[in-house]
Amino acid sequence: MDDSDSPNNQLYRYGPPFYLASQKKVPFAEIYLTSFVSACTAEIVGYPFDVCKTRLHIQGEIASKTASPVKYRGMVATAIGIIREEGIHKLYGGISAMVLRHSIFTGLKMYLYDTFRSHLIVIDKDGKASLPFLRGALCGMMAGAGANMISSPTDLIKVQMQMEGKRRLMGEPPRIHNIFQALTSIYRAGGVPALWKGTVPNCTRAALVTMGDVSCYDQSKRRLMVLLDSPDNRLIQFMAAMIAGFTGAVLSTPADVVKSRIMNQPTDEKGRGLHYKGMIDCFTKLVREEGVVAMYKGFLPFWLRVGPWAMVFWTTFEQIRRFRGDEGY
Repeated sequence: MDDSDSPNNQLYRYGPPFYLASQKKVPFAEIYLTSFVSACTAEIVGYPFDVCKTRLHIQGEIASKTASPVKYRGMVATAIGIIREEGIHKLYGGISAMVLRHSIFTGLKMYLYDTFRSHLIVIDKDGKASLPFLRGALCGMMAGAGANMISSPTDLIKVQMQMEGKRRLMGEPPRIHNIFQALTSIYRAGGVPALWKGTVPNCTRAALVTMGDVSCYDQSKRRLMVLLDSPDNRLIQFMAAMIAGFTGAVLSTPADVVKSRIMNQPTDEKGRGLHYKGMIDCFTKLVREEGVVAMYKGFLPFWLRVGPWAMVFWTTFEQIRRFRGDEGY
């Protein structure tokens, strides 16, 4: 077999190796803004699923704390209930916090992944560049966790804003009115540490999502090109995005449930959670009181969110790059 027909080279038959293309470093501002615009575009499709997912995460907790039956049993019933009782606009409740989160998290995540990837490629004895699966997964986990450590307060605000309509229907006093008021009230209640409440499960979730989303997309797209003998086109990007979305949902849903519970819980005058002491305590109570299946509460809306979200994000991201003359990611 000629060397040009080797499996490694087949990965690169439709253009420069993506690992080598990354050595032509994309400026920080370019990848940051491209990621932000792509993420905001994807939220038009995916955000209502995120609201439903968060409500599903919390509903078992509400039932156990109030000794009342669970009103919403699934994604469709949850969505219909929100529309009927709170208005259709509440399907986008808290989206301002999501946009703020993307302005910090998504651009930084993509830049960090691109940077880690360029340092973890392996050059074999024949001079060929490759990124082994475990190294790619490590890039995704480090990028997701690192970006989330900075952006975690925006996720806290988003979760609380998404639950605000439900709180008011239950007769509880208003807690969140806007982003600025949320930041100041959380800070007054517990200082700087309160703004990073739930950071451990949130970073865990972000690491797993990024591993499933970015890392899986990065590598599965190249494998699909070889398997289907196809160039890098929208069909390949669509398939890779759906695989990445499903992988990310499977890996991160348990951590996402814990994150939502911890971030939504009320706190005492010192900013300490009234329901859970931390990630392990929340996870233990979740399994003990609601069963193992509770770890995957909201999985369907989460997958329906991250699947189409990933498709729109990666398609937009790739097209913006190509419009600017960059290689495919």
